[in-house]
Amino acid sequence: MFRDMPQSVEATQGHLRALEAWRKAQGMERRRLLRQIPPETGKLLAILLANCPPGDAVEVGAGAGYSGLWLALACRATGRRLTTFELDPAKAELARQSFAAAAVGDVVELREADAIAGMAAVSGFSFCFIDAERAIARAAYEQALAALPAGGLVCVDNAVSHAEEFQDFLDDALTDDRVDAFIAPIGSGLLICRKK
Repeated sequence: MFRDMPQSVEATQGHLRALEAWRKAQGMERRRLLRQIPPETGKLLAILLANCPPGDAVEVGAGAGYSGLWLALACRATGRRLTTFELDPAKAELARQSFAAAAVGDVVELREADAIAGMAAVSGFSFCFIDAERAIARAAYEQALAALPAGGLVCVDNAVSHAEEFQDFLDDALTDDRVDAFIAPIGSGLLICRKK
């Protein structure tokens, strides 16, 4: 997946990283428009998705599309599709541009919609990545867990960097009898839950 990364994906990822760095240097990151996962987290997500049971992938919080590009690599390698949700119009537009520039439209569908409502219409997924506002993390987790097959994964970003904001949810997920779960200390911290 990583050695044969299409030039269009690599170039788009580089553009997004440069744009994020420029916005931070200008003091513009307060809106969190381009806050992205680091490449190491993206690679881990791609490997996890590639090794899930058969089924597609769902992403809650497309942002500018950076994580979706990593997931698209796994989708192409394993014959899956990614449905990614983004409610913020500015972020959705950036994601739309990123996916078009990277030419991943064959495996990625962006839905500018509420993920909680939208996930109910997506069937047959075995992987869910949640990188959204903490207020919906628990609801997205519950909705995904209900739809996943045994062995399916729910991954939640910012489990270390934003732990105080949703500690109750993290505690509940880590002790949830329906999953095997742990927090990987990579990037901002990644909660990984495998459905039993």
